[in-house]
Amino acid sequence: MSAGLAGLSVAELGRRLRAREVRAAEVIEDHLAEVAARDGRLHAFAHVTVDAALLAARAADAALARGEGGPLTGVPIAVKDNVAVRGVVGTNGSPAFAGAPPASTDATAVARLRAAGAVVLGTTHMHELAFGPTGVNPALGTPANPWAPGRVPGGSSSGSGAAVAAGLVPAALGTDTGGSVRIPASLCGVTGLKPTYGRVSRAGVTPLAWSLDHVGPLARSVEDVALVLEAIAGADPGDATCARVAVPRYAEALGRSCRGLRIGVPRHFALAGVDAEVRERFTQALGDLRRAGAVVRDVTVPFIEHATRAVGALMLPEADGALRPLLGARLEHVGVEARILLELAKLVTARHYLAAARLRTRLYEELRGVLAAVDMLALPTTPIPAPAVGELTVRVGEATHGVLEALVVFTTPFNLTGLPALALPCGFTRAGLPVSLQLVGRPFAEPALLAAGHAYQRETDWHTRRPPGS
Repeated sequence: MSAGLAGLSVAELGRRLRAREVRAAEVIEDHLAEVAARDGRLHAFAHVTVDAALLAARAADAALARGEGGPLTGVPIAVKDNVAVRGVVGTNGSPAFAGAPPASTDATAVARLRAAGAVVLGTTHMHELAFGPTGVNPALGTPANPWAPGRVPGGSSSGSGAAVAAGLVPAALGTDTGGSVRIPASLCGVTGLKPTYGRVSRAGVTPLAWSLDHVGPLARSVEDVALVLEAIAGADPGDATCARVAVPRYAEALGRSCRGLRIGVPRHFALAGVDAEVRERFTQALGDLRRAGAVVRDVTVPFIEHATRAVGALMLPEADGALRPLLGARLEHVGVEARILLELAKLVTARHYLAAARLRTRLYEELRGVLAAVDMLALPTTPIPAPAVGELTVRVGEATHGVLEALVVFTTPFNLTGLPALALPCGFTRAGLPVSLQLVGRPFAEPALLAAGHAYQRETDWHTRRPPGS
């Protein structure tokens, strides 16, 4: 049984560790015990770095004893299995990488976590090659949704979302190309951030689509997300797309009030084809934001409904260009779903790709205009709660939608435009499935976005709810 440390947040663990109320070794041992006891059912972890984690915990205790510890010193964090962790074989969610050599170096984001004192507990399962939003992985296993084991956890950062929701780790890294941090955050009832494109280095991350890929944190609260983001953000010579923009003290910005904050709702898009209970919880969330002092009004964003098709036209050829050379002869060991997607890439012509790129520019300009009149946007993160594993279509009102398309419809516009987007738990369906609110900000306006999310979480307690048995 846990001594209770595995149920604590990043912020609370950091506080207790710095106050020397608990040792880092105890924290890591407790989390490892939880993983050993419960992950056989959850299947969130691909690899658990027991010896390295215990060694890092001893180093953290030594640093804390010298008075050198920071907010993440001694705090356990998990890493999606397409992000390089020194000494660990990265599977990228695919049997094609069985027998590959261990990573010789950490990805930049992982190296920065270690520099901040965090302890990497292991790597987490994912949708194969990060190429899907459900998290279903027939070859290596699908992580269970902690709220409802027969439901998908969301992908592609499925293990990261499940591990955080179940309390096996207080935070984890994911990647987001079409929603792959925010979708598992939504379906597993946790908080997830896709930062601005270029805010976090992708060096050491297996690419899917160079113009769409982002690295971001998942945690239980906005406060925890802010602490992790502060550690991993910043320019990196190893990633030419990484922006040379100063990193703010994100956690210090969380005290801002929502009073007078202008929030725009693209109702024509955000409430079209949405499950009735998601609509109800989203409407309640808007009321909570108003009570926190925000001014909420409708806005119109032309062309936003075309974003998913544009992302497909960009992602498929970019993924083919990145993954086919990487896989080489191993391609025959890739699952059917990913191989079909790579074959579909051959159907995307240069004309299609350029049309999608033009739409990206047009949508970015439209959003820039809207975000000059309001401070941020609000819409659901996903229009449906977690579908059942194996479910291919979902009925919403009078219409039937494909599950894959439904899951990404509200997330892809902000991969296409690179804007920061924050997913927050905002309630549950009557069946007990999480529902999520998404806030979207201006480029590099993460401080404002996180402050608004934190204010929302002060008004509500959805992010404090725990799945049964966790």
